[in-house]
Amino acid sequence: MSDKLYIFDTTLRDGEQVPGCQLNTVEKIEVAKALDLLGVDVLEAGFPVSSPGDFQSVVEISKVVKNPVICALTRAIEKDIEVAADSLRYAKRKRIHTGIGTSDYHIKFKFNSNREDILQRAIACVKYAKKFVEDVEFYAEDAGRTENEYLAQVIEAVIAAGATVVNIPDTTGYCLPDEFGAKIRFLKENVNGIENAIISTHCHNDLGMATANTISGIINGARQAEVTINGIGERAGNTSLEEVVMIMKSRKHLGIVPGIRTKHLLKTSRMVSSLMNMPVQPNKAIVGRNAFSHSSGIHQDGVLKYRENYEIIDPIDVGVNESSIALTARSGRAALKHRLSMLGYHLGKEQVDLVYKRFLDLADKKKDIRDEDLEILAGSNGNKKNKKVKLEHLQVLCGKSTVPMATVTLNINGESFSHTSSGNGPVDSSFEAIRQLVHHQFRVEEYLVQAITKGSDDIGKVHIQIENKGKYYYGFSGNTDVVTASVEALIDAINKII
Repeated sequence: MSDKLYIFDTTLRDGEQVPGCQLNTVEKIEVAKALDLLGVDVLEAGFPVSSPGDFQSVVEISKVVKNPVICALTRAIEKDIEVAADSLRYAKRKRIHTGIGTSDYHIKFKFNSNREDILQRAIACVKYAKKFVEDVEFYAEDAGRTENEYLAQVIEAVIAAGATVVNIPDTTGYCLPDEFGAKIRFLKENVNGIENAIISTHCHNDLGMATANTISGIINGARQAEVTINGIGERAGNTSLEEVVMIMKSRKHLGIVPGIRTKHLLKTSRMVSSLMNMPVQPNKAIVGRNAFSHSSGIHQDGVLKYRENYEIIDPIDVGVNESSIALTARSGRAALKHRLSMLGYHLGKEQVDLVYKRFLDLADKKKDIRDEDLEILAGSNGNKKNKKVKLEHLQVLCGKSTVPMATVTLNINGESFSHTSSGNGPVDSSFEAIRQLVHHQFRVEEYLVQAITKGSDDIGKVHIQIENKGKYYYGFSGNTDVVTASVEALIDAINKII
């Protein structure tokens, strides 16, 4: 029988505390909706007493998000709790998250207090929060550095006072995984009434162990994980939601199941990255650009033969359309042949061998091999006259106070056809006109414009990827007019469909 793992997302509270990542209320609502769609169980919407903006965000999120529990953070202060309760008045399911530091560092140097006083304040804050909501979570801040016997005493007291969830944060990211797991196990075995509350983890990444500590905590009895999208958060960040979820999904034998709709992970990651202006590092697990990219020839050959040779996660499961085969000087013939076939070139063994020798020479000189490089290596420049769709005429109209329009004339199998369309700009208008002229449905998946040298007369290289009936086609072109280059790149891709 499987255990439920509750996913407590604090992207909008702990994650948003990162300098430069502050969101306005409208942006927070968009992220909250995405987290709802993702399937998080608890959404920590903010710290209401901290600012009027945070208070209003919790209010508005409570109005529009109905599935997750909406949680508001407080300190062990009655005013904080009152404000949090007020901010949650529209929430269908509500939780107050209150607590206090329990380590000797916090007791002595933060509160200038003693253990008994902190224990009584912990009990009091839970009892006060209980007057407003049934669901009260207590956090023992800096539990990672709190002596286990005292921590157990505090946790036992707050459960008796009515806490439904007890949060054991490794606030400074200090613990080793075995230490943190042992701490959770100690509480499971030594706290009277522990069965009446859910144990939660909240791990920081100061030493790069947030995810490892969280998993260790789960294995030892925690059933709620406090996480953020992309692992954003104070200092070095928090535990990454996507990492915890996919670890548990990959380790089904543990029987601990999060109810996350994983196919929305990449989309949610990119939304948070964009709104918070926090780029995701390319080698980030699960959602990084290179997470499913293979450049070693040995790996590429293995993946092409059987994906699971080098991928323990199906990229489709996290919202990635397919694995990426990156061509470099370390790539082998199998990868080169695969990419050429995607470009419409089905070469025999001798032809591949000839192209591969030229490819290695080029790859030693260039860091990044582009599709147009392969086209040239495969002799595509001699095949232009055989293209079934050609651009004859392009005229665009755009400006600050003008509706963008484009008129495109295509030569299709020797006949000329024209269409005029509007769109969001000259490129979008041109693409829409082409869409009306060709008898193939397509969706633009990727569109990239790059400069070759410098200056306003520079050539713009355009790379495009389109999807048609579940298959992907690539096109490229170069022109000093980037709109023309964009149109020619799309036509290049359409010709490959044909």
